[in-house]
Amino acid sequence: MTAINSLPDGPRIHRLVRLFKFITQPVEYLEDFAKVYGDNFTIWGSREAQLVYFSHPQALEEIFTADASYFESGRGNGILRFLLGDNSLTLLDGDRHQRQRQLLTPPFHGERMRAYGETIREITQQVSSEWKIGKPFNIRASTQEITLRVILRVVFGVDEGPLFEELRRSLTSVLEFTGSPLMSGMLFFSFLQKDLGAWSPWGRTVRLLQQIDQLIYAVIQQRRAESEQNRQDILSLLISARYDDGQPMSDAELRDELMTMLVAGHETTASALTWAFYWLDQLPEVREKFLKELDSLGVNPEPSSIAKLPYLTAVCQETLRLYPIAMSAFFRVVKSPIEIMGYKLPVGTAIIPSIYLAHHREEVFPNSQQFKPERFLERQFSPYEYFPFGGGNRRCIGLAFAQYEMKVALATILSQYQVSLLNQRPVRPVRRGLTLAAPARMQMVAKPLLKQANTPIGV
Repeated sequence: MTAINSLPDGPRIHRLVRLFKFITQPVEYLEDFAKVYGDNFTIWGSREAQLVYFSHPQALEEIFTADASYFESGRGNGILRFLLGDNSLTLLDGDRHQRQRQLLTPPFHGERMRAYGETIREITQQVSSEWKIGKPFNIRASTQEITLRVILRVVFGVDEGPLFEELRRSLTSVLEFTGSPLMSGMLFFSFLQKDLGAWSPWGRTVRLLQQIDQLIYAVIQQRRAESEQNRQDILSLLISARYDDGQPMSDAELRDELMTMLVAGHETTASALTWAFYWLDQLPEVREKFLKELDSLGVNPEPSSIAKLPYLTAVCQETLRLYPIAMSAFFRVVKSPIEIMGYKLPVGTAIIPSIYLAHHREEVFPNSQQFKPERFLERQFSPYEYFPFGGGNRRCIGLAFAQYEMKVALATILSQYQVSLLNQRPVRPVRRGLTLAAPARMQMVAKPLLKQANTPIGV
């Protein structure tokens, strides 16, 4: 076994002190270590296994292109097992991971994905039409409502009736709770994960998940009964899909993948949309370029045309660069000794590809704290410099859908409203569960866009 001192240098801090900063100051946690130790550093602990952060493009390329057999990625994400279940793509490795990934990928690409554009537009209009002009509203609550309704309709195939309302209510409750500061603490401090009854925090989480499981299994049974109706929701497509041996997905596998899509596609896209509205308000010159480009499409453009707009695409890319929703790509736990950028990593080492630090390398992104969409029009970045959806064989399968949803929702709202921050003080990101987000209580105000600025989309 290679000596452990072959790892990069890094801080030696008591685990409780480190975790407290990791939870309460997620950005400063990384920035402070990077200032002292550079691109790659080790978090030394009392245990044999160490955490090694990498953000240099060469290191990231070596990680993302390495044979998957060197790592156990599912093991590195075990913190999510209580929520996603044993069959989640996130928690699988090896052949099972590859098998599941092949089955899940097709519904998120090509014509099938583009067919969801009108649904995204319609839902966005429904939610934004509920705003009271000139009255403050919680922008995150609105973006969450949009992304939740999109998932319920596009993924679950449910958009009205008692089951829809029950699912919507239960899912909103559990997702709000999992994103709370209290839940963030419970995720990282296992001794807090004690079911002390329905009124205890963990007990409440357990019961909420049991309710959601009952609802999800009811939807699965309903959809199986409708299998001959040629439905195009993702659940129906997965029910009709078959593995190479001709077997379908089980109910338990379907449940776990539905929860994975929900957690991965709801919170993340809602946070990205919230940041995009913030930056477009903070930088009027960016908003004007955005609206001018949108106006060039004329009246009621197709969602697929909106998705191809270069400046809109750059705005979304820069939003995901500056404050990436996931600060790190999936952990990789070393299964066989491997060398990364000259460092010899022993078995058990946890590799953490840092998205946030990679996106703030000044050599790659000059003035990295500045929101500048033009940087994505001036050059193309490699998947080892810019990777908001992770990399290698663990890259998010829903990335194309997430970007598509983001573009259509932004264009739909900003062609009709000017959305402005109620309090113009600069906003700093905060932890929300495992993600980086704008403060939950951020208030904005909407007013109709001047007619000469643009033509409302979808009206």
